[in-house]
Amino acid sequence: MTTRTIGARIPRNEDPRLLQGLGCYVDDVNPPGVLHGATLRSPQAHARIMRIDASKARRQPGVHLVVTAADLGELNQPSPLLIPHPTLTHSRTQRPLAVDEVRFVGEAVAFVVADDRYLAEDAAELIEVEYEPLPVVTELASALAPGGPRVHADVPDNRAARFRQTTGDADAAMARAHRVLSERLTIERSCGSPIEARGVVAEWDARRRTLTVWDSTQAALPIKNGLARMFGLPEFSVDVIVPDVGGGFGTKIMMFFPEEILVPHAAITLGRPVKWTEDRREHLIAANQERGQIHDVEVGIDAEGRIVALRDRFVHDAGAYTPYGIVVPIITSTQLPGPYRLRNYTVEFEVAYTNTAIVTPYRGAGRPHGAFVMERMIGLIARELGLEPAEVRRRNFIQPDEFPWDVGLTFQDGAPTRYDSGDYPAGLEMALDLIGAGDFRARQAQARRDGRYLGLGIGCYVEGTGIGPYEGAHVRVEPSGKVFVATGLTSQGQGHATTFAQIAAEALGCDPADVSVVTGDTTRFNFGAGTYASRGIVTSGSAIHKAATSVRDKALRLAANLLEVSPHDLELIDGRARVKGMPSRELTLGALATVANPIRYAYGKESSDAALRLVKPREGPVLADGEEPGLEARDYYAPPHATFASGCHAAIVEIDPATGDLKFLRYVVQHDCGTMVNPTIVEGQIRGGVAQGIGGAFYERIVYDASGQPLTGSFMDFLIPTSAEIPDIEITHLETPSPLNPLGLKGVGEAGAIPVPALVAEAIDDALAPLGVRVREMPLDPNRLRALIAAATARRS
Repeated sequence: MTTRTIGARIPRNEDPRLLQGLGCYVDDVNPPGVLHGATLRSPQAHARIMRIDASKARRQPGVHLVVTAADLGELNQPSPLLIPHPTLTHSRTQRPLAVDEVRFVGEAVAFVVADDRYLAEDAAELIEVEYEPLPVVTELASALAPGGPRVHADVPDNRAARFRQTTGDADAAMARAHRVLSERLTIERSCGSPIEARGVVAEWDARRRTLTVWDSTQAALPIKNGLARMFGLPEFSVDVIVPDVGGGFGTKIMMFFPEEILVPHAAITLGRPVKWTEDRREHLIAANQERGQIHDVEVGIDAEGRIVALRDRFVHDAGAYTPYGIVVPIITSTQLPGPYRLRNYTVEFEVAYTNTAIVTPYRGAGRPHGAFVMERMIGLIARELGLEPAEVRRRNFIQPDEFPWDVGLTFQDGAPTRYDSGDYPAGLEMALDLIGAGDFRARQAQARRDGRYLGLGIGCYVEGTGIGPYEGAHVRVEPSGKVFVATGLTSQGQGHATTFAQIAAEALGCDPADVSVVTGDTTRFNFGAGTYASRGIVTSGSAIHKAATSVRDKALRLAANLLEVSPHDLELIDGRARVKGMPSRELTLGALATVANPIRYAYGKESSDAALRLVKPREGPVLADGEEPGLEARDYYAPPHATFASGCHAAIVEIDPATGDLKFLRYVVQHDCGTMVNPTIVEGQIRGGVAQGIGGAFYERIVYDASGQPLTGSFMDFLIPTSAEIPDIEITHLETPSPLNPLGLKGVGEAGAIPVPALVAEAIDDALAPLGVRVREMPLDPNRLRALIAAATARRS
């Protein structure tokens, strides 16, 4: 095989269709006779539902259905707990519609279906709900206080879980430490805000008793299987189709949102297609959020700044329910050590309920929290010892000859947190060289003399990727020579139609443009978990490689038999099985696919392939024992444990102390995701992640008042950076292939966002060192930064 496609900067297969406006999103799906739904949401953060009267809404012209909790009956069960954990002793999940109590502003109370969305929303406003307000808890710092308001009456002190992990003996090592430093660090809330909000369309075929659902989700197969169970249908009678998705970022991974049950219920009840599309305010108040944590951390160091022990205790805000278990804080606790040699480490966290929107993974999923804490402690060590932060990192890095490195903790997948490969010192030096750190201090000093405040920030991280349980793939060569690939996970802009095509084309020796990839369609592939946790290229990519390799082997065996040579004498190149050194003796993949289907070959039209016309009919049965028709294969890949990507970001910023404004002068990224299938797509993922990271560091913050009312219900209040705020991002790559999968792959989806808050904090500290500013929280904004400057100035005066 001489055709190389893995590692090539091939243009994305999906772009021509999308750039021509030919994409199909859930809101573009309009089956004949479709009706439209609207959700009535609670205006109260915590209240008892005393009475619901939907009679006025039901009488409105054009209204077909009004559903309250009482109308759903047994269907109105709490949604599944997706990831149980033994320490999650008080798990609570949301029902499709609230019963007795509402626990956050935006919780679904009723669902209305009408001829159009306007009529549905007008009718929803006519539903009379009598609420009796109950005490509210919104502040994470006080959520666990004994005797305070309870989000769930039967959960004492709002404590959902308490979890502890340890490696080594942190207490003993801390007692021997040269110095012990401590800090309280806070990370506030944010949310995904994809350009396409959520949406669901459902259609019920009463004659065939089949349910088809179009869903803007990251997990088609779990949704399919869950709906079959809920509605008492065979799994083969339910299909979930995920068309184009305009971003997910974790928000669309939770199963189930209320509408994913309410819309199919309405379609089955009415015998008409039903559609619901989330608006932006609904997304900002009712879709899942992430990030809220408070950390109290201690680090013990020796005289040279080497870490001898670290202890961290933190509180994690779960919001009103825990459908995703405690995955986010587990990831924080296990990813906090980052690329550093942390032999003595104890972490303990508590998970608290609050009367706010549900918290589940959002791009980074606990990793930015851990990186922020660890990198802030690196900066604190540097400040206390008068060292460069980069030098503290050098003294604490895990070295390349120490892999695999066992962190000594259990990761989110229940497997060991074991780093498979990497070169962290080399990555740091690559980033420092690219940013021009060698002469930065001289430039910084000159800028200060000119009245300008420049700062250098660095953020290092390790990212757990490629977790199980598994993914599968179906690869088939058509008689036309085109290749079909299907896999169970979904796509939200990652470029799967290109990278998956490259993996298949590499094995089959064909052009990636001849490979069609289908994702997120349960009619095409019926097993898998979904797209989350930077796992797609590792799990599905490896499964595609395995399946395509099986097809390749079958093609070579078949061609060898037909051409009367050994398979070792053949090569697959340009879509042909060719005898090495004899280009005239070859068979196209399409011809081999035709021969592999005995019925098509025996009874089809005469082949136009000249070589195929020379093939003699097969003697005996058309299928040998154990042989299957077709040039195709299915295969699966289940990783033994996570792969661990890594990277180092560096940036030079300028701060205006008078306005609190922050400007990026340069931003560079060094990244290691193992083998790169398509560097351009990797870089696109990184740039998008950095943009979200900048948003989460200096712009985007979900705010609730003391009564639990969200104050950031539109983009006027929840600020997202524009292209004017995002700098050019320079990227350099390091490839340390993973030994855990056949292609050496590691994930990249969340990498760009992980270290940005830590980097921004260090850059601000560095720029404003003459003023004594120390950043202990994220995100910031100009007003908050001015307040920190004022407070530091007051302390110094």
